[in-house]
Amino acid sequence: MAEIKNYTMNFGPQHPAAHGVLRLVLELDGEVIERADPHIGLLHRATEKLAETRTFLQSVPYMDRLDYVSMMCNEHAYVMAIEKLTGVVPPIRAQYIRVMFDEITRTLNHLLWLGAHGLDIGAMTVFLYCFREREDLMDCYEAVSGARMHAAYYRPGGVYRDLPERMPQYDPSPLRSEADLRRLNETRQGSLLDFIEAFTERFPGCVDEYETLLTDNRIWKQRTVGIGVVTPERALQLGFTGPMLRGSGIEWDLRKKQPYEVYDRVDFDIPVGTNGDCYDRYLVRIEEMRQSNRIIRQCVEWLRRNPGPVISDSHKVAAPRRVDMKMNMEELIHHFKLFTEGMHVPAGEAYAAVEHPKGEFGIYLVSDGANKPYRLKIRAPGFPHLAAIDEMSRGHMIADVVAIIGTQDIVFGEIDR
Repeated sequence: MAEIKNYTMNFGPQHPAAHGVLRLVLELDGEVIERADPHIGLLHRATEKLAETRTFLQSVPYMDRLDYVSMMCNEHAYVMAIEKLTGVVPPIRAQYIRVMFDEITRTLNHLLWLGAHGLDIGAMTVFLYCFREREDLMDCYEAVSGARMHAAYYRPGGVYRDLPERMPQYDPSPLRSEADLRRLNETRQGSLLDFIEAFTERFPGCVDEYETLLTDNRIWKQRTVGIGVVTPERALQLGFTGPMLRGSGIEWDLRKKQPYEVYDRVDFDIPVGTNGDCYDRYLVRIEEMRQSNRIIRQCVEWLRRNPGPVISDSHKVAAPRRVDMKMNMEELIHHFKLFTEGMHVPAGEAYAAVEHPKGEFGIYLVSDGANKPYRLKIRAPGFPHLAAIDEMSRGHMIADVVAIIGTQDIVFGEIDR
């Protein structure tokens, strides 16, 4: 008789479904996975160490590049940690703007996740549908910060600037007809808030379209129902957060349980699953997009009615207005000191966490009173999820590993940091 032995196979790091430079070493019994060993560190960029050599303000753009699908949520945790140490409270309008952009970011993240997850499993169309809506939200990022992805929009003490009164429009082009141009610019006639409001009105219909394509689709359910099941008890033991934990039926959301900014003033629900499989996690994220849409609408209404400052008036942490800086010597000195030397954060340590689209994203910041962090530690939500991939994929087929990686919504920038 032939001797039967397990077969070892590399999955990645250049695999189209690995969502970054993930290398999995799979031990196979035929097509069935006996063991999955994740190898990380192939993207390591030393963000935590780099932060020790940059001023507090210079590290804000590094945060965007951690989870490069949830840019502003990363910045949010970082500036909240600085605000905890300095005791600076951002103006209420800045808090509403932050909450609105956190939810825009959550929608951006889930749209990319849904498109890529569908593509991995073999559903081509949903990818194109998702990117159609992502494009509009990217325009919102660009309107406030000038960048489509790495915004660096949040600042200690508030946000970089107020929302623009005019939404940028598409220019005439020989490649576009007059009718196309009119259609593209239809919702861009007013301010950014008008544009966002128009988006929130049509977005629930777009989510219905995604559900029409997938939710009752026989092939989609065959690929996700009963795959990668995690019990509620095990999800807690493994350190899951976000949709991974809520998909297993545990109603834990920092926005409700430990509210920050103005989340206690907006109305929304926490979706939870029952079976803890890939399909439930898909349903949780779909419903999260609907709830984010609700929050964005409430923020738009409040921001319309309540003008005001968007950054702290303490010039030890926030730059003075340019007009003041050019008219007043004291403001000029503040400006010069802030952008050359940086702010001095009182000695101490703080942990700030946000309900990031992927789970709990935390920044543990230690200051020795200087103008640079003494230590910075990032709590990446994807890290404990990836650690559970061995347990989640045992007994499944190779093709199911793709579904499990997709359902974890992994981005390697934050895992390798």
